[in-house]
Amino acid sequence: MKLILASASPRRAELLAQIGVVPDEILPAGIDETPLKAELPRVYAGRLSVEKARAVQAEGLILAADTVVAVGRRILEKPADADEAVRFLRLLSGRRHRVITGVALRLDEKLWARQVETAVRFKPLSEPEINTYITSGEWQGKAGGYGIQGLASAFIPWINGSYSNVVGLPLSETANMLTGAGYKLWSTS
Repeated sequence: MKLILASASPRRAELLAQIGVVPDEILPAGIDETPLKAELPRVYAGRLSVEKARAVQAEGLILAADTVVAVGRRILEKPADADEAVRFLRLLSGRRHRVITGVALRLDEKLWARQVETAVRFKPLSEPEINTYITSGEWQGKAGGYGIQGLASAFIPWINGSYSNVVGLPLSETANMLTGAGYKLWSTS
């Protein structure tokens, strides 16, 4: 069965490779990712993943995902610039937040979808830590303005849930969804 990844994220492709999955094709879904008025983070992540899976027109199994960083009901999207990334890091400093990934699979008219949530705690950040992180550029293109797999790992003393979810794709749940949809994940031939 052909697998299409509906994401331009190199992190998602790298995560899939960790479990032996190499998409046959990568076709990013070009959808409007603006949150709806008063939309809750979990609903938002789920909606976007489903919309992405439906937007890609191709034959095969379509895998789509969207990762959201949330502080309470507030959604922290990918920062538009360094100033916004600084605001996000100051908001996350010394507190817990949630990382929610919506995952959707579509095969013809069949659709499977779920959301996975991980709790993450940041240590209190100093201004030099924030400035150094911003200067590194790692914040660019990342929900909440950070990536747990890079320099920001030094800011995170605790998580509760899936590490790969925080990177951008919950691998255990995604593997279960793929096999449930008929994808031969563990095939030896």
